[in-house]
Amino acid sequence: MFTNFDEREKLVHYPNDRKLYVRIKPVVFVITGIFIIATIGAAWIQYLIFGLPKDPSLTLLNTADSSVIGFPIWLIICHWINFFFLVILIRAGLSILFDHPRLYFNEGCEPGTEWIKFTPVNVPKDKLWTAKDDARYISPFLGLPGYRHTIGIARGWHFIHVPFFVLNGIVFVVLLFLSDQWLKIVPTTWQILPDAWNVFVYYATLNMPIEPNGFYHFNALQQLSYFTVIFILAPMAMLSGICMSPAIENRFHWLPKLFGNRQGARSVHFLVMLSYVIFIVIHVTMVVMSGLLRNMNHITLGSDNPSSTTGLFIVISIVFFTTAFFVYAYWVSWNRPRWVQKTDAFINGNLWENTIDKLKPSPYYKKEEISPFFWPNGKLPTSEIWKELAKNKFKDYKLKVGGLVENPVELSLDELMKLGKEQNITMHHCIQGWTGVAEWGGLPLRVIVDLVKPHPSATTVVFYSFGEGLYGGVYYDTHSLDNCLKPASILAWEMNYKPLSEVYGAPLRLRIENQLGYKMVKWIERIEFAESHKNIGKGYGGKNEDDEYFDLLAST
Repeated sequence: MFTNFDEREKLVHYPNDRKLYVRIKPVVFVITGIFIIATIGAAWIQYLIFGLPKDPSLTLLNTADSSVIGFPIWLIICHWINFFFLVILIRAGLSILFDHPRLYFNEGCEPGTEWIKFTPVNVPKDKLWTAKDDARYISPFLGLPGYRHTIGIARGWHFIHVPFFVLNGIVFVVLLFLSDQWLKIVPTTWQILPDAWNVFVYYATLNMPIEPNGFYHFNALQQLSYFTVIFILAPMAMLSGICMSPAIENRFHWLPKLFGNRQGARSVHFLVMLSYVIFIVIHVTMVVMSGLLRNMNHITLGSDNPSSTTGLFIVISIVFFTTAFFVYAYWVSWNRPRWVQKTDAFINGNLWENTIDKLKPSPYYKKEEISPFFWPNGKLPTSEIWKELAKNKFKDYKLKVGGLVENPVELSLDELMKLGKEQNITMHHCIQGWTGVAEWGGLPLRVIVDLVKPHPSATTVVFYSFGEGLYGGVYYDTHSLDNCLKPASILAWEMNYKPLSEVYGAPLRLRIENQLGYKMVKWIERIEFAESHKNIGKGYGGKNEDDEYFDLLAST
């Protein structure tokens, strides 16, 4: 299957160390331990002093009193569609996470400040260590597609299914409230809280409460759990996901603050995923313990048959189908990866282009908010031309701007600086997940556009680098002319009030703040105006788009 990997690609996808690793900060263990001990401890104290509370499920045993009976076909279909999409989102999300295997609650993402990490590596201080170097291997048994540096494909699978997951949720909620099924899910009295606690006391003290027949009633803890999953976890997953968009964060700075900051949103997104996994494990366990055959018939056939095996075989078929899909998805990821990229572009490309990509960044950050650490990324150029220019601090550097323009130019750094300067303090969003706040000073791209006068047919601007892509070849990326004219779009020669260093992109690097970091080309050699990205490179919009199947539009 992997005969299409050359030696360089094999080194990327098959690192020597592929062990699963998790390290959580002690303070997280302490806080989690206190919560668990306090909760379970309170249940035991109540049990030992006062005995078991009255089981609130006793009032639910007379099924004739139930006003909502059974599970309609629409609910059954939505339930299993949700299961299918949720498993895809979790597996693809894990592959995305492992490309930057650290989670933070601060915007600077300095190594050592993460609250959990999935890498044994401590960032070395005696050599250049980039965010790409820090990416971690994940087994394809856990992640989709798995292996290392597959974030482009992982994002493809993730974003292909997000709209359908959301649509299925909307259909479910609408039908829920158009029927009387909402009475099973939505609490109508605050009595749900003490009742749910009383049921929890039974479980926590290893006493099984009375299990009402779910065809007619859920117990209080079940009802509260289902309500939380549907009306709290799902919206939180969507909102925290939206808050990781550079176009959203740079326009609506207040939105990520609902989670503390942008990295808080990323951490919450992970915690929601973890909550889903825990819920699924507990939910399946309780389904098995409380009557497997009956419960399978409930959620597949909509019948209350305690002995028929039909429902069980249907569920086994659904699980088999889901597993078969992942085998197929794994094959597609490595043999037809362009399918994933094109499908994602078809489903989301136009949507993003006509919505969040239109947002204009607005200034927000202050000097004191600049991150003390900023992850380096990308390979330092090996070009002899760039090395010679660097020796002389780029005094002999000339930026070439041409293509479909009336006035092609070649400009030195001094000449560029004389054309004007704009300074912005912005948050950088890497596709891998890390962020950093920095000041950038340079020439607004609109000045270059006005100077060279592009032809009416020119809609795309191509930025070529002295550097290389992950698998070799000249690094480049493209942007729409419209994005180049947005506020804070500059050619930067300054970072944090100092000349741009070689590591971060000297002599010039691009800043377009509604896009992810891979679109912000470093070590810029030349700029060309073109009719379309389709005529450049392999025709997908950039070196990462060509070789790693990234998105053409990187506004989310």
